[in-house]
Amino acid sequence: MKLDEYRDWHRPMLACAGVMVVMAVVSAVGLAVDDRLIAGAPAWLKPFKFAVSFAVYALSWAWLVSLLRTRRRLAHTLSTIVVAVILVEYAIITLQVVRGTRSHFNFSTSLDGSLFKLMGVSIAVMWIGTLVLTLLLLRTRIADTASRWAVRLGTVISLLGLSLGGLMVMPTPAQRASMGTDTFDGIIGAHSVGVPDGGPSMPITGWSTVGGDLRIPHFVGMHALQALPLLVMALTLLSRRWARLRDDAVRGRLLLVAGFFYGGVLVLVTWQALRGQPLTAPDVLTLTALAALVGAATVGTAWALRRTAVSGGDVSDVRDVRDVRDVADNGADEAPVLAGRR
Repeated sequence: MKLDEYRDWHRPMLACAGVMVVMAVVSAVGLAVDDRLIAGAPAWLKPFKFAVSFAVYALSWAWLVSLLRTRRRLAHTLSTIVVAVILVEYAIITLQVVRGTRSHFNFSTSLDGSLFKLMGVSIAVMWIGTLVLTLLLLRTRIADTASRWAVRLGTVISLLGLSLGGLMVMPTPAQRASMGTDTFDGIIGAHSVGVPDGGPSMPITGWSTVGGDLRIPHFVGMHALQALPLLVMALTLLSRRWARLRDDAVRGRLLLVAGFFYGGVLVLVTWQALRGQPLTAPDVLTLTALAALVGAATVGTAWALRRTAVSGGDVSDVRDVRDVRDVADNGADEAPVLAGRR
């Protein structure tokens, strides 16, 4: 990509990414100096994770919007609205940390409930904006086959991952039973399945190690938007050493296989979380499903790497074949001439 192409990137999204990078640093400092716990986790862990996630999301869409050739004004407006709701949601998360209380699922007071409802509206607007932008991208012509599949599959899977966040706002059986009684603690919704929120968890991510965690499929799905384009970049770099990858059709098929494998992993971790199973302790069913996915991806990769009839990266091979045929047609006397020409 040439330097002047960055000028077409969506400026408000770039600014949002910059703000989130700053807030990630601020949150990291908070983790170091503030020892408070909120719902069993370090107070500044959630602002840190959301800042990193929003930064990569905004940076990705700043680039993707620049790929559009039609409806650019609509896309620019929608992207700016998405930036606004991201900033609103992050401001509420930070405010609740300062107040020392939960930002998500919190209806303990009228203020907490109002803030969480506002976050819900922000998330809905963000989802609708992402949906429309995704539909616009699906109609956009992208010359490179691998990049086209990376953008299309990445945006669709990311939208599905964003949608999976809705599973977390449903009340748990225990919460339903406590509603209307003195034991109700004002929390409606949870990210853990089978265990209360705030138990033993993995470092950094905070994902549960004793039960299912719906944040895992939410995270995996959303970040297909970065994973698949990064794979395109990796294949482009590898093509310098491996001639087969210089074939546009081969790279496109590899991205197609990778996209469906990524989607399969998303389904798998969602199924695992809904069964109340931690990511770190898969059972036989989960491992069997994973093995099937890996096997299918292996077969798909072999299919993707097959040689095409005529490819731009293998022009020299085609010339070699033609030379050999010329020798066969003209007789063995031509062999020295061919050798000398080489």
